[in-house]
Amino acid sequence: MRQLEIHLKQRDSDTVLRAIKAFEPIDWVQLDVDQKDRTYLRVLMHDGRSQALTDALHEALEDCRDWRISMIPVEAVLPTPPPLDEEEEEANLNVLREELLDDVSKDAALTKDFLILSALSTVVAAIGLNSDGIAAVIGAMVIAPLLGPILGFALGSGLGNFMLLKQSGKTLAAGLGIALLVALLISFVLPINLQSEELMARAQVRLDGVALALAAGGAAALSMARGNSAGLVGVMVAAALLPPGAALGLFLGEQQWTLASRSGMLLLLNIVCLLVSALAVFRLKQIKPRGWVDQQHADRAFWINIVLSAGLLTVLVVLIIFLDLGKAVEIG
Repeated sequence: MRQLEIHLKQRDSDTVLRAIKAFEPIDWVQLDVDQKDRTYLRVLMHDGRSQALTDALHEALEDCRDWRISMIPVEAVLPTPPPLDEEEEEANLNVLREELLDDVSKDAALTKDFLILSALSTVVAAIGLNSDGIAAVIGAMVIAPLLGPILGFALGSGLGNFMLLKQSGKTLAAGLGIALLVALLISFVLPINLQSEELMARAQVRLDGVALALAAGGAAALSMARGNSAGLVGVMVAAALLPPGAALGLFLGEQQWTLASRSGMLLLLNIVCLLVSALAVFRLKQIKPRGWVDQQHADRAFWINIVLSAGLLTVLVVLIIFLDLGKAVEIG
């Protein structure tokens, strides 16, 4: 359930009240406030109807001035309200579009903390890979902040929000760039251990890696769309990005061009898979813009990203199959 708090001019309250009553709220109350010509409405709604009511209120107040809607999650109420029908109950799994956009935008912002965490997690990952220490690699994935820009790029595509697309792309590029640079610098200090299983595993590009990245991106997007914390799923996303990025930097520093190319291919493959699966989940959960025109822009952005990603993914899968066949011939 959610509580919507609406603060607006008194003359606009009748329009808003009609919209509220049309969506059959659990409860609502109108209060007078000390400010002149102002009123305050508090509405308790099922989650399944909250987004539709929020959109209707926004449309009703679009040409008005000096209004604000606050959205507050509610854990429980007494007495327990009657349940919604099955179709509306399914919508209970979704957070409000505005809540999701706010959360993802914050996590996708390029900040000093993001850059510092990217650098520190790469240090831990590079040392763990080089020393064959799986615990250190897992620890690096826990602190890596790469989930935010991945989900931001997917959500920006789904909503046709080009500002979020641009910001998320910049943040992701900065995070991966920091990872490559830090790993490259570490390679000049530490002798690279080519006997490390953890390190050499990041130079193996296989089709099962496609399934891992697709599952990670889809699970992260679904967790966010359900209103759950995506922190634990973010470890899976970091697993698909941070170790290959750190390995790429280490191999480049050691001038191991073949191994570096394989790590780079694995990194690119994982990025594409994460974006495709997250974008598909947001689409399936019907997280879309409010207006018809915005939906047209979002549809165009969605299909452009899907077509480009699918084309790139196809090329990479063909390369993987070709490399596997080459290995089989060598072994034979």
